[in-house]
Amino acid sequence: MCVGISARVVRIDDGTALIDASGAERKVSAELLEDLEPGDYVMVHAGVAIAKIEGPSGEETAKLMEELNNEERTGDH
Repeated sequence: MCVGISARVVRIDDGTALIDASGAERKVSAELLEDLEPGDYVMVHAGVAIAKIEGPSGEETAKLMEELNNEERTGDH
């Protein structure tokens, strides 16, 4: 099974994007996507931004992921 994560683009530099996925920042390839800007949300798989998440879906997904991470840390299920 393949798993991707949604993340917010923090910065773009020469085909590489710095992303924030629930507070964890890392660099990924952004060469497959055009017109990415800081603040955009992307789907990331295997170190590559594979899709831009349009509209409010990116923010909603990030919020849900943060809530799930908080529940796991506090043990609230």
